[in-house]
Order: sequence, then structure tokens, then C-alpha cells
Amino acid sequence: METIIEPQVHPTALVDEAAELGEGVIVGPFCIVGPGVRIGARTELKGHVVIERDTVLGEECRIGYGAALGTDPQDLKYHGEPTRLEIGDRTVIREYATLNRGTTASGITRVGSDCMLMSYVHVAHDCHLGDHVILSNAVNMAGHVSIGDWAIVGGMTPIHQFVRIGAHAFIGGQSRISKDIPPYVKAAGIPVELYGLNSVGLQRRGFNEEVRRELKRAYRLFFGSTHNTTQALARAREELRSLPEVEAFLTFFETSERGVTV
Repeated sequence: METIIEPQVHPTALVDEAAELGEGVIVGPFCIVGPGVRIGARTELKGHVVIERDTVLGEECRIGYGAALGTDPQDLKYHGEPTRLEIGDRTVIREYATLNRGTTASGITRVGSDCMLMSYVHVAHDCHLGDHVILSNAVNMAGHVSIGDWAIVGGMTPIHQFVRIGAHAFIGGQSRISKDIPPYVKAAGIPVELYGLNSVGLQRRGFNEEVRRELKRAYRLFFGSTHNTTQALARAREELRSLPEVEAFLTFFETSERGVTV
């Protein structure tokens, strides 16, 4: 018969009676877990963690000292409406990171599974992060930011509201992001500039040579030629192989609202 491991709650912690703790959860000293919070199995909260309310934490997460999750959005249009924060499985959130709930715009702030958010990261209301995202120390996100799977953002980087960062992108530290960053590229600087494909990252993640070659051709059409975006899209549709990764790259341009970094 399988043994059920009961949650361990430190005597100094405060856990609301409306919160739900999964099997093997550890709640450290001086933590506060508010109403409407659900914490998945084997997740650990270090000391002085606050989860204010209406937050879902996945299984096997690690939350560092002093982190504040599920707090009210920092938005003057928010007037106490019920909204949520959701965090996937095995995500690590380090010391003093702050993650706000959503607003009625989307109703939810979401962080995927297997992410790492380092110390002093801020994830604002209605931000949506994919899986395997890494945010280095003191990345500060405004509201409604979207970050694709496997993207990495270097430390001390502010990200403007409504910006999208594509999957597998790599952004150097101390950059300032005010426009969309396409998937699969490297970017850095103030103002931010593109520095080619994230070739090392793509190779490490198992993208085969054919995919990398077609993505490089796509990159050159948009950023290594005199074509405008409409012309580059037309040529890409005609000349490039219809691979899923290429389609994701082209669709990113077609759906950009803030404009794409060049």
C-alpha cells in the first residue's frame, strides 16, 4: 500500500482554512498561504513566502525566501475582481520574486512548467510564460507580456507592456525590450538589436540541420535584405520549406501588434 506523506507546516506559518495543500508539501517558517490557494504535491515554500490568494502552484515547485505570489495586480483599473495566478510543475522561483494575479483583461497570470525565475524577478498582471523559460535576476515585466517556451532573458532587463518574446529566443542582460522579439533569435542592448539566430541554443535543444538552415534563410530575408516585412513574408512563403518552425517564425511577424525589433 502506497504511503501518503502529509503536508509539513511550520508552527509559525499561517495557512488559510480555504487553502489546499497537496501530499508532501512543505510550508516553511513565517509563510502566509491565503484563501483560494492550491499547492501541488511535494512543492516547498522556504521561509517568509507569501501566497496572497487565488493561486495554483503545480507539483514539485521550489519557492525561495521572501517571494510574494498571487498579490493584487499593480493596475489602477483593477478594483478587486476575482482573478488568478497559475504556475506549472517543477518551476523554481527564487528569493524576493513577485508575481501578481491577472486583471479582467485575461483573468489570469500564467507561468509554465520547468521554468526558473531568479531573485527579484517581477511578473506583472496578465503575463503568460511558456515552459522552460529562464528569467535571470531582476528581470522586470510590465503587464500583458508573453514569453514563449525555452526563452531566456538576461538579468536587469525591463520588458514593456504587451511585448511578445518568441520561443527559444535569447536576450542578453541589461537590455531594454520595447518591441516584439522573434522566436529563435539572439538580441541585446539599449536600444535592443538582433544578433542572428540563437544557433547554440537551437543545436543544444535538438533542432536538426535542415530546420536550422531554413530558419537562417528566413532570418536573412527579414533582417539581411532590403525587403520590408510584407515583401519578406511573401518571399519566405514562396521560397522556404513549410516546416513547423519556419511557420512559427513567419506567423510571429503576421501577428505582431507592437512591431518587431530589427
